[in-house]
Amino acid sequence: MIGSRNFCFLCGRNGADDRLEEHHVFPGSLRDKSEQYGLTVYLCGARCHRLGPQSAHRCRETQLYLKRIAQAKAMRENGWTPEDWQREFGKSYVEFDAAGKPIVEIGPVAASEQF
Repeated sequence: MIGSRNFCFLCGRNGADDRLEEHHVFPGSLRDKSEQYGLTVYLCGARCHRLGPQSAHRCRETQLYLKRIAQAKAMRENGWTPEDWQREFGKSYVEFDAAGKPIVEIGPVAASEQF
């Protein structure tokens, strides 16, 4: 898991008004790999996960943001090269520096302290 079960990864709310839900960063055929490698986040159910205009299921920018963070986490924790990532997930979502380390810009969201 990326972040905390107690706070929304995107907005930092505690879920008191909008129950937190687990979001698998890589859906569909990669959902099991999201689970296997801990590439899930907790999000406010309606606002940040499913229904809000910037929610993970409605906003491409939010989806890409989460995928970039998840890719960097998985590569770091597993000691993967960009090629290792490609073999496992098929597509890269980040750019790499000269040393092959992912370049991930963390925006001004609660996630910056949880990543």
